[in-house]
Amino acid sequence: MTREGMAVPHTVLCEKLISDGNLFEAAKKVQANGGAPGIDGMKASEAVKYIQANKEKIAGEIIARKYKPSPVKRVEIPKDNGKVRLLGIPTVRDRIVQQALVQVLTPVFEPTFSEHSYGYRPKRSAEDAVRLAQAYMAEGHEWVVDLDMSKFFDTVDHDILMGFVDRELEDKDPRRLIYVFLKAGVLVNGQKEKTPLGVPQGGPLSPLLANIYLTPFDKEMEKRGRKFVRYADDIILFTKSEWAARRVLINTTRYLEKKLKLKVNGEKSSARPAKGSDFLGFTFQTTRGEEGARGRCVPKDGKKEKLKAELKELTKRNRGVSLERVIREVNQTMKGWLAYYARASLTRWLSRELLPWLRRRIRQYMWKLWKTAKNRKRQMRKAGVEEWRIQRFKSWSNRNWWAMAKAIHCLINNKLLVTYYKLDDFEARYGYWHQRRKAKDDELDENEYLVRQYEEEQEMRLLADVGDSLCW
Repeated sequence: MTREGMAVPHTVLCEKLISDGNLFEAAKKVQANGGAPGIDGMKASEAVKYIQANKEKIAGEIIARKYKPSPVKRVEIPKDNGKVRLLGIPTVRDRIVQQALVQVLTPVFEPTFSEHSYGYRPKRSAEDAVRLAQAYMAEGHEWVVDLDMSKFFDTVDHDILMGFVDRELEDKDPRRLIYVFLKAGVLVNGQKEKTPLGVPQGGPLSPLLANIYLTPFDKEMEKRGRKFVRYADDIILFTKSEWAARRVLINTTRYLEKKLKLKVNGEKSSARPAKGSDFLGFTFQTTRGEEGARGRCVPKDGKKEKLKAELKELTKRNRGVSLERVIREVNQTMKGWLAYYARASLTRWLSRELLPWLRRRIRQYMWKLWKTAKNRKRQMRKAGVEEWRIQRFKSWSNRNWWAMAKAIHCLINNKLLVTYYKLDDFEARYGYWHQRRKAKDDELDENEYLVRQYEEEQEMRLLADVGDSLCW
């Protein structure tokens, strides 16, 4: 439905793009996602308020093909290897339009994407990608080709990308918006720089464009019968022999560099045994379990240490914030980490190493926060610690915080930390999530078996029918 006094949108897709419902939904998502401000300094929390006041102006500029995005703000994010990842932070206004564009373009491009692609797609996740990788290993594909593309998002060729867009998108207005966002430029030290290549990471549009750009690679691998999994620019292929893996590495590198003009990092890309290989933050310790089931995986080297460093920062005894806040932040951090790594084997590490250390850190924070013996006794009584235990405990020293954190375990036990202080029961939570993932694996294996059995029966019937017709 067109707005009064405004030019009519040129296409149905453009009409959907500038509709009030689409723009408001986009603004809500931008606001919910948060993030740093762009070059105009506007916060994401102002997105809905901004679109309420400016939706007519934005829609008019899109229809008139005069919408001009602002340059993105360049920021550097440290990586685990000591290097930095370059992000481009668009303004809130541009983020809203990009998100609105994604919402109308996803139904157009989603059917064209490969079944082996899992990154930034509806109802697909990194969990699904790792599950499929383990399924390939369990089938006997014990060699992998790990492809690492050097600065993928910074080297996407605009002409090639727009050619892929044109294959599926006839509407000129959305196409024009994609192009002007690619050419918006970047602001570095107050100076605008052109962007002849690349899709700036940081905006809602970049994941969709990355999938569009790499879909021809997916289709080529499918045509060649390759077993592979792709999550955005993370690609891993599977073979049954070392010779095949080395040949696949050469061929895929040639395709990516010549056809898509991408740069494959020769130092990080390799053909290697599947056992011990890494993918999406997991290391595969075994390729097969009992009776051909999926093997065992653990978090990649450094992931546990990174979590521990973050928890250590949250529980620093000189933070000067409330105990409730510390525990709330610890819960949020641990839940997020466990939700991602729940399919890994973590029981022993959690129960014997991480959680005893974490609880002791929290008790240390308590001891420091409560300061005096009188207040410490009062806090313990409030928590329900029996009086005889308090009276029996003799040392209320301030001298060694870490030693006292171990000593007061008899007063503030693990159960009390959960029931009174609201520290999450991480062992129980991990156990529940881990079992759910195993159950889903079994369910998918059963479904795949039934489908394969049905296809074989249909093939046998077809062969029988052909044989009968020949005899007849």
